[in-house]
Amino acid sequence: MPAAMAKSLAASKKKADRVEQEEPEEPSENGFVREYGDQEEESERSDAVGSSEDERSSGEGEKDGKDDGKIHQSSEESDSSEDEVAPRNTIGEVPLEWYKDEEHIGYDITGKKIRKHARKDKIDSFLAGVDDSKNWRKIYDEYNDEEVELTREEIRIIRRLLKGRTPHAEVDPYAPYVDWFDWEDKGHPLSNAPEPKRRFIPSKWEQKKVVQYVRAIRKGLIKFDKPKEEPPFYLLWGDDSSVAENKRHGLSYIPAPKPKLAGHEESYNPSIEYIPTQEEINSYQLMFEEDRPKFIPRRYESLRSVPAYENALKEGFDRCLDLYLCPRTRKKRINIDPESLRPKLPSKKDLKPYPLTCYLEYRGHSGPVNSISIEVSGQWIASGSTDGMVRIWEVETGRCLRVWDIGEAVQHIAWNPLPELPILAVSAGHEVHLLNTGLGDAEEKMHIKELLHVEEVLTDDAGNSASAVSWVQHEKHDGITLKHLKTVSTVEWHRKGDYFTTVMPSGDSRAVLIHQLSKKHTANPIKKLRAPAVSAVFHPTRPFFFISTKKNVRVYDLSKNKLIKKLEPGLREVSSIAIHPGGDNVIVGSKEGKMCWFDMDLSSQPYKRLPAHPKDITNVAFHRSYPLFASCSDDCTAYVFHGMVYSDLNQNPLIVPLEILHGHTSSNGRGVLDCKFHPRQPWLFTAGADSVIKLYCH
Repeated sequence: MPAAMAKSLAASKKKADRVEQEEPEEPSENGFVREYGDQEEESERSDAVGSSEDERSSGEGEKDGKDDGKIHQSSEESDSSEDEVAPRNTIGEVPLEWYKDEEHIGYDITGKKIRKHARKDKIDSFLAGVDDSKNWRKIYDEYNDEEVELTREEIRIIRRLLKGRTPHAEVDPYAPYVDWFDWEDKGHPLSNAPEPKRRFIPSKWEQKKVVQYVRAIRKGLIKFDKPKEEPPFYLLWGDDSSVAENKRHGLSYIPAPKPKLAGHEESYNPSIEYIPTQEEINSYQLMFEEDRPKFIPRRYESLRSVPAYENALKEGFDRCLDLYLCPRTRKKRINIDPESLRPKLPSKKDLKPYPLTCYLEYRGHSGPVNSISIEVSGQWIASGSTDGMVRIWEVETGRCLRVWDIGEAVQHIAWNPLPELPILAVSAGHEVHLLNTGLGDAEEKMHIKELLHVEEVLTDDAGNSASAVSWVQHEKHDGITLKHLKTVSTVEWHRKGDYFTTVMPSGDSRAVLIHQLSKKHTANPIKKLRAPAVSAVFHPTRPFFFISTKKNVRVYDLSKNKLIKKLEPGLREVSSIAIHPGGDNVIVGSKEGKMCWFDMDLSSQPYKRLPAHPKDITNVAFHRSYPLFASCSDDCTAYVFHGMVYSDLNQNPLIVPLEILHGHTSSNGRGVLDCKFHPRQPWLFTAGADSVIKLYCH
């Protein structure tokens, strides 16, 4: 805005000069010409003329009527002040000459171009001045590309400014001086007292500070930097490596190796003792080429007699070959301690407790133990084997409490997570058995007996004969049997204990089913997997459902019945899956011996890949309360890891390998088939192909 005001003021001054120099005459109302040149010499007469013009303009209004009054009103309302009228052009600080050859000048608030007005030539301007008696008041505003008509008050201000006077006549630049000082009873306006004595004697306070600094320096409390010692010798012509011309595009300059300085023997007239004899020259021919001296001194009478270097052309050619075929490079050798490259992990002593040694063995199965499951309280453990037997053991004593003969190899076994419902789900062949373990008080036993009772054969899909599952009462085992069309590989319970899921790898569209125990109902929410299913797990806190196929892990939202995430482990074949108790982290085991740790909030790609086992991983498991997770493999070992998940989202999980547990023996190429943590203690249970269950304690 100030720049626009300055431009308008300069244009006004230029117009006023033109009025004074080129057209100092203003046509009056009666056709006569009145000169202003002489009137401008005196300011009083100029003001008088201005007042007479105002009176005459009022007279014109009486004679001409309303038309002239409207013209006078429009001229009075026009104002070139930039503070009240905002500029139309928005070119900012751009010079106006940049728009000299353009058809527009600036842009409006909507971003559209503001086109220039057609400029008048000199003939049109002259004719406009003849037709319009007030054309001499108009000036062209280059910034806004418009003509502005000056008012009488603005013309009066411009005239006073051109004469070096104040813009307004009512301002008095030579006002009388007002003496603000009170002179009554004052001998002098300033003090003439003599200088005090303290200004001429040393300061005691400064002396104390100096003594403090001296004592601090003597005691060594204040230390000064020692001046850098400059070497006594320096290069006469400077260092070649510091020349700015040799630094090409920021790359480090590699100086050429400097040859050995010439000595006495390189002189054209050396002493006699430096000149070899003929016998010595002949002995040089018997040496190896790399052992021969590069230069043999010779003696010349004058410098003019010295011949040209005989190998100059050959050495120049060899140098070109070196630059072309083998350029010089600077190899920076970094001395790094290999121990420093290892990540700094906490000590194992600080991460205790975790399972270390085998404390107890559970023997009784005659075949490989495929699956184990621990009751919620941690007092009982159930196991299923290929010999068709399901056994319940007491954890602390190893006593076998109960045995069921299923009659078929048990694939998977899972205990109900509710303590008041000690029900065991067993998958064997095409059937899933819900067994009453007989634990609990009388009221709980009665409730379980009512829950595991089916009056008639129930099928899903409203009695469809080709249904996937049928609910049948099993009289022998006092439970319920769910008959499937295909072989069931795994069975897992929901955290509330009413729902459980079964997986049939060859079930195609009915591979994963969800069953409700209270209503004896079966649902098939996921029908398209595009890959054989391996296992399925419920989320510990949310209504999410994890289905692991051989290539990836798919996460579904059961409340919306849609896929929300797809985890890509990048492994050959997924074998098992486990969910962290917090629900935000997942570990996936594979048949190539690798484990993948996924952070659900981070990415669909693995956060860590752990190449743990040399053989297939059979199962992975998280501990419910301790920051531990484990994996078991066909190499007859179980690996225990420390996996701390922090509540701070900016801090990554801490994964530390702790222990490798041995003890199982191989049978038919199989090793440890399953592993589970104790729900309350840092204990690990492992089930092996050698029909033995082991308990590892801290």
